Amino acid sequence: MKTSIQNRRGQKLVVVIEQSKKPRALAFIMHGLGGFKEQPFIRATAEALLEHGYTVVTFDTTSAFGQSDGDYADATTTNYFEDLEDVIGWAAKQRWYIEPFLLAGHSLGGICTALYAERNPAKVKALFPASTVVSGKLSLETYTPEELKQWQEKGWQEEPSASKPGVIKRLKWSHMADRLNYDLLPNINKLTMPVLLVVGELDSPTPPQHQKILYEALPGPKELHVIKGAPHTFRDLKHLHEIRQIVTTWLKKFS
Repeated sequence: MKTSIQNRRGQKLVVVIEQSKKPRALAFIMHGLGGFKEQPFIRATAEALLEHGYTVVTFDTTSAFGQSDGDYADATTTNYFEDLEDVIGWAAKQRWYIEPFLLAGHSLGGICTALYAERNPAKVKALFPASTVVSGKLSLETYTPEELKQWQEKGWQEEPSASKPGVIKRLKWSHMADRLNYDLLPNINKLTMPVLLVVGELDSPTPPQHQKILYEALPGPKELHVIKGAPHTFRDLKHLHEIRQIVTTWLKKFS
């Protein structure tokens, strides 16, 4: 079922709810910066969860390239996180809502889901932040000083979209200024639920070394898988199959 709701800023959020034949749990899956709910990684994760008896909620954040309102140029960690909160708040009023639920997200969606889990640990039964941003500070380290200088002086960054061929992504410097306000490490002790980390071996925006910092700080049951030959955004069928198998095996351990 697809529906539209309003976020706290009065913008349209497009949400999709998929129910398994015998739902026994609930999961929310969140895309990354400029992503959308139909991306291959989102679908692979959703299919694994559906097969395991989860009702799955996916959605397009505002200021992305999906069906929701907003301009990508204005995207921030704050607006993505608030959209996640608003979707969960709406879901809490639906008949199919179940707590505690599972949260999964990719990249910026990863840090948003983890931040939600830190702030609401009793509501989250398990967490899967793939290729996640760990902190704004670590994100800065993935750019050269010259790249950061140009971005800040111009006021925006421009690059072609790999997920949407022909689309040029323009992102304001305000995105990075906002991201610097976020860091998973100070409240990492709240993440005592099972946590699954997955990252591509060739990931440059959220590299394996960042995931290892997060992994070592996690206090509860945890796993870290590095997908050989994979970049930041998972599109190759071989990589997607491997991730799906990892998720399926992980789910069996605590369900």
